[in-house]
Amino acid sequence: MPAAERDFDIVLVGGMNAVALTKYLQTDDLGYKMAVVTPDGKHIIPQSYLPVSHGFMPGLKLMSGSVSGQVQAWSRVDTGAKVQTFHPNENKLVLNNGREYTYKALVLAPGFDHKSANIEGLGDMEQSHESENVFSHVLDTKERVDRNFNHGWSHQGGDMLYYMPKTPCKGEANFWPLYYEAWMRQDRMFGRAAEDARIQVWTPNSFIMEYPYANEVALDECDKRGIDVMLGWDLQKVHFNEIGEKIATFKNVGTGETLEKPFSHANINPTSRPH
Repeated sequence: MPAAERDFDIVLVGGMNAVALTKYLQTDDLGYKMAVVTPDGKHIIPQSYLPVSHGFMPGLKLMSGSVSGQVQAWSRVDTGAKVQTFHPNENKLVLNNGREYTYKALVLAPGFDHKSANIEGLGDMEQSHESENVFSHVLDTKERVDRNFNHGWSHQGGDMLYYMPKTPCKGEANFWPLYYEAWMRQDRMFGRAAEDARIQVWTPNSFIMEYPYANEVALDECDKRGIDVMLGWDLQKVHFNEIGEKIATFKNVGTGETLEKPFSHANINPTSRPH
C-alpha cells in the first residue's frame, strides 16, 4: 500500500503487551507513524496480584502507569476502544467508536476472555464471598483485588477447592495451594481450623506445572503437606443444592464422567477463552 494511502505504518492492538511494544518501538527513533488501540487506560500487573490482595504491597503497585503516560504523544493513543471488524484485504480496521485506521503492518495481541461468567453460577456465588468463602481470581479490576483480601485466610473446616483451568490460560502464575496450606497449618496451631480442613487441587490438565521437573517437585510437596491433587477434572458449574450446600460439578476430560463435589471454600481461576 503506498504511503500516501495509509493512515499509519504500524497499528498495535491489545493490552499491556501492545502498549509496551509501542513504547519500545518509539525508542528506536525510526519515525514510524504508529497507533495503539487498547481497551483500558491502565492495566493490572499480574505479578502484583498476590502481595496486593493480602496487603504485603500497596494497592498502587497493582496498576501500571497510564497508557498516555507511557506512550509519547506523537503516536495515536486510542484508549477505551476495541476493534469491531478487520478488513485485512484493505489493510483496515474499524473500532467500536466509529474510527477507521489503515495500516501497512498490524500487530494484534488479543489475549484471553477471562471472567467469572465462563463458569456457570460462579458470578452469582462470588457476590457473597465474605460469608460463602468463594473467590474468583480474575485480573479485571482493582476493586476485585480488594474484595479478595480474605481468600485463603480463614478456612475452618471441610474442603477448600482450588481450581486451575485448562492451559493456556490467563491469571496469576502462582501455585497458591502451598501458600494456603501454610496459613491453615498456622490456624490449626491456634485452634482456628479443624483437623478435617483439606485443600484439594482440581484441574483438567494432566499436571499442575507445565515444566516436568517443577511439576514433580510441586506434586511431591503437595503429598508431604496433605494436599489432594485431582488431575483431569474440568469445572462445569457451581451451585447451591436444596439444603444450601455449595456444590461444584466436575467432568472428567478422559471418560466424560461427571461428579458433584460439596465444598466449604473455593478459590477459582475461571476458564480462559479466545475472544
